[in-house]
This record gives sequence, C-alpha cells and structure tokens, in this order.
Amino acid sequence: AGWFRRLLHKPKPSSAESSLNASCSASSSPSSSSSSSAESSGSSPGTSLTGSVRSTPDISASGSARWAKSYDVCICHSEVDLELVEELVSYLEGQPESFRCFLQLRDAAPGSAVVTELCDAVQNSHCWVMLITPGFLRDPWCKYQMHQALAEAPMANGRTIPVLKDVDRKDYPKELRNLYYIYMALKEKSFQQIRDTVVRYLQELCRSSASGTE
Repeated sequence: AGWFRRLLHKPKPSSAESSLNASCSASSSPSSSSSSSAESSGSSPGTSLTGSVRSTPDISASGSARWAKSYDVCICHSEVDLELVEELVSYLEGQPESFRCFLQLRDAAPGSAVVTELCDAVQNSHCWVMLITPGFLRDPWCKYQMHQALAEAPMANGRTIPVLKDVDRKDYPKELRNLYYIYMALKEKSFQQIRDTVVRYLQELCRSSASGTE
C-alpha cells in the first residue's frame, strides 16, 4: 500500500526537464521530420531540399558583372550575311534584357584599323556569336576573329556560340569541334536559342561574381 501511494504522489518533471527531453527526442529521430517535410513538399525520398533551387541573379542590376564590358554580344559574320545579322541584332536588342550588340558595320569607328576593331570587339564583349555560313568560311577576317575569340576564352562554356546556316557538318570549322552549335533551320527558333544561351552565360557570370565578393 505504501509503494502504491508513493507511485501516485510521484512528482511531475519540471518544465525545463520536459523541454530537454523533447529536444533530445527530436534530435534522435531526424528521419521522421525530414520525411514529413518531404511529403508535405511533394518531393520524393532522397531528394535534397536544401540548395535544390539556385537563385537567379538579376543580370540587369546596376552592380552586376554584366556592365564590366561594353557589349553583351559580338556578332562575327560575313558581309554577305549582313541582312540576316541585322535581323538577329534587332531581335536581341528588342528583348526585355536590351542586349548590347556589336555590329561591325554599324559600331566600328570610322578610320580605325580592321584588326584593332575586331580585337577590341572580342575583348569588350561577353559572348561571341559565330554565324558560320559559306561566306564566313571564305572570309579570312571572320576566321581571324574566330581565332581571337577562342584565344580569349578557350574553355568558357556558352561564351562562343557557333551558329551554322547552309553549311554541311563536315565543313564545320575544326577549331570549334569541341563546342555544340545551333543549326539555323527555323530562324525564329534559332534566334531564341541564341538569346537563351546569352542569358544563361550572363546569369552564371553574375552568380560567380556575386559569390566571389561574399
């Protein structure tokens, strides 16, 4: 009887002890909390939720790395393809991002040396679009500018953007064989692919710049 009375009058744990026991219980079973979190978010087991969504930097922000160069895109092309290139430039400059394009016949300084202008255009642009057509393959200045771009950033993904038009795959410049190209069949679709490639490169550039300053 005495033992039974002591059991009934056993003191309850203090609030501090209750809190400590609760925290220990939670820390000892992380799988239950993570599984319930995964179920509520619709993710399958084994999917990492932390860091799965990468922030998209604002490439138009005033302090972004985009503004470190004068141009977003340099279009390397043959003079015989000028009409098509002007359409591409008009498309890119009319996008919400208002891409800054270097078009040689429009933006080159009168009286300046061709070599100087081509080199400056490469160095002062983030991306280089190589419009590879039969005219491009015959033009020594196009090949010169292509070599300058490859020498400037040989391993920069998305910075050199080859675009093939009316050229067989066997005639694709061997210097660019390690790069995927856009084949221009439908003009509007190809313009969109070029735009998306430039956006991705600028986003990666701004993201890398931001992480480097943190």
